[in-house]
Amino acid sequence: MQNLENCPRCGTLFVKSLRPVCNNCHRAIEEKFQTVYTFIRKRENRSATMMEVVEGTGVEREDITRFIKEGRLHLNQFPNLEYPCESCGKDIREGRLCKSCKGSIEGGIQAEQREKEREERVKEEERKRYTTYHSLNERLK
Repeated sequence: MQNLENCPRCGTLFVKSLRPVCNNCHRAIEEKFQTVYTFIRKRENRSATMMEVVEGTGVEREDITRFIKEGRLHLNQFPNLEYPCESCGKDIREGRLCKSCKGSIEGGIQAEQREKEREERVKEEERKRYTTYHSLNERLK
């Protein structure tokens, strides 16, 4: 039996197979994509910013961002089109995080790795200290 689910956009019941939304919502999303795509393909709109595209098409910023993240819009063709960082909201052109958020996450990971290495060294020193054997032969004389 196929999976029956409620559409996350409109709430209607549909058979979930290849698409995460119902057919009506899928058609609506495709119409929005075509609206955005035809708007930014025009020569005078190729250098439009995100807000200009939103104002010119009436399509929400989140939908345009989703088109970019899905790979349906390629930013190398549109120099002023940017979308928000998933962490802080700063406008970026590639990836999911801006450089500062990525750097802080990497710094935290490196600090965690250094702490683990330090703990391992301490454990190794403790293990060496308690597993050393001494001979009593020379002390008995």
